[in-house]
Amino acid sequence: MKKPYYLFNPGRLSRRDNTLKFTPVDENGREGQPRYLPVEAVEEMYVFGALDVNSAVLSFLGQQHICLHFFNYYEHYTGSFMPRDYLLAGKVQVAQVRAHIERRRRMPIARALLDGGSFNMLRVLRYYANRERNLEERIAAIEQYRAGLEAATSPFELMGLEGNIRQTYYAAFEEVIKDFEMKGRSKRPPKNEVNALISFGNMLCYTQCLKQIYHTQLNPTISFLHEPGYRRYSLALDLAEVFKPILVDRLVFTLLNKRILQATDFRWELNRCLLKESGAKTLARYWDERLSETIQHRKLNKKVSYKQLIRLECYKLAKHVIGDQPYKPFKIWW
Repeated sequence: MKKPYYLFNPGRLSRRDNTLKFTPVDENGREGQPRYLPVEAVEEMYVFGALDVNSAVLSFLGQQHICLHFFNYYEHYTGSFMPRDYLLAGKVQVAQVRAHIERRRRMPIARALLDGGSFNMLRVLRYYANRERNLEERIAAIEQYRAGLEAATSPFELMGLEGNIRQTYYAAFEEVIKDFEMKGRSKRPPKNEVNALISFGNMLCYTQCLKQIYHTQLNPTISFLHEPGYRRYSLALDLAEVFKPILVDRLVFTLLNKRILQATDFRWELNRCLLKESGAKTLARYWDERLSETIQHRKLNKKVSYKQLIRLECYKLAKHVIGDQPYKPFKIWW
C-alpha cells in the first residue's frame, strides 16, 4: 500500500534499482544510517530538511508519478516537484480557461466554493456549540455574511466576504480550544502554538489538493475564487477552502484538546512559534490517518476516504467546466 513519506532531516536522496535510498547527513557532513524506500510504496514525499537530489532521481520519480513537496526551515511551503502531466486534455483546459475568463461562468463556481467552505465552518462550530461552547454569536455573524453570497457580483467581493467569515470563524477558536490561546490569526510568522498548527496543517491541505488535481485533467494554475498569480497553484487554494475546516481545523482541536500535542512540542525563535520535529511528526501521523478515514458516500453508496473526496471534488469541477454537470461543493452532513 502506498503512503506519504516525511523527510525531516537533511540528507541525500538517490536511486538503487527500484528503491529510493535516503541517507541522512548531519551538520558536519557525516552520513547516518540510510533508509531504503521501495518506490511502489511511496505515494509522495514531504521534504522539511535540506535535500541533495540529482536529475536521475527526479526523472525516476517523474516516471512513477511521485510528487516532492518542499518546505523551508520555518516550515513554509516553498514549492513542489510535479511530474509531467499525464492526463492532458486540451478540451478540458480550454474550457477551464473560458470558465475563468467569462464572469457569468466563473462566478457560480467561485460562489459555490465559498458556500461549501463557509458551510463546513458552520458545521464545525455547531458541533462544539452542541457541547456547551458559547458560539451562538459567531455562528449568527457567519450566517449573516453567507446571506450576502448571492448578491456578490465579482470574485473580489466574494473574497471580501471570505475574509470576514474567516476572521469571525477564527475568533471562535478561543471558545473551542481549552489550554491554548489563539489571539487572532497570524501567518508570517505564526505568533503562538495554535497559529503554528493551523499554518502547518493548511500547507498539508494545500499540497494534498495540489496532488489530487495533478491526477485529473484540470490545470492547477487556473482558479475561480482566488486570483491566479505567478508561481502558485491557485486552484489548490480554491479546493482547500472547502476542506480546511473538515481536515485541518478539526484535527487542530483534537490534538490540542486531547493534549496529544503540548507546549513542549513547540519551539520559539525570535517572534515566531514553530513546531519541533516531534510535534511535526505527530501532526503528520494524525494527518495521514485523517486522510485515510472513510465515510459512507450518500451518492456513490460506498465508503470513500477523505483523500478520495478531494479527488471527487476535482472531478466535479472538471465536469462543470465542460458543461456536463453544475458544480456543487462538498458539505458535511454529520
